[in-house]
Amino acid sequence: MRATRYLIAAALSALLAAPVLAQTQSPSSSTTSRPSATMPNSPSKSGSSPAAQQGGLVDINSASAEELDKLPGIGKARAQAIIANRPYRSKDELAQRKIVPEKVYDQIKNKIVARQGTAKGSSGSSGGSSGTTQTQ
Repeated sequence: MRATRYLIAAALSALLAAPVLAQTQSPSSSTTSRPSATMPNSPSKSGSSPAAQQGGLVDINSASAEELDKLPGIGKARAQAIIANRPYRSKDELAQRKIVPEKVYDQIKNKIVARQGTAKGSSGSSGGSSGTTQTQ
C-alpha cells in the first residue's frame, strides 16, 4: 500500500516537473537573445531618465516630452497633454480621460506603464522632522 502511494507521488512529481523542463532554452538560442535583452537595459540605467526602464516601457508619470514623442501616434502636442494631466493611476486613463484617442492608445498600451510615487515620494515624512529641528 505504501509503495503504491510512493509511486503515485513520484509520477505526479514528474508530471509537475515536465513543464519546467520544457521551458528551458538551448544554449545556442539563449546566447543570441541575451545580448539583445541586456543591451537596451544598459543605456537606460546610465541615462538620466528613469522613464525608459523596466524592459523598455515608458513611464507616463515621469517621461519627458521627448520620450513620449517617440511613441507611435504621440506628437509634441499629445506629449504635452500627457504631461499636463499627470499623475495617472493606470495607463488606461490616457484613453478614459480622452487625452489620446482609443486607436492611439491601442498602439502604445504595450509600450507604456504608469508607475506610482515617482515624483512625490517622501515629502510628507520629512516635513514633521524638519519642524522639530528648527525649534532648537
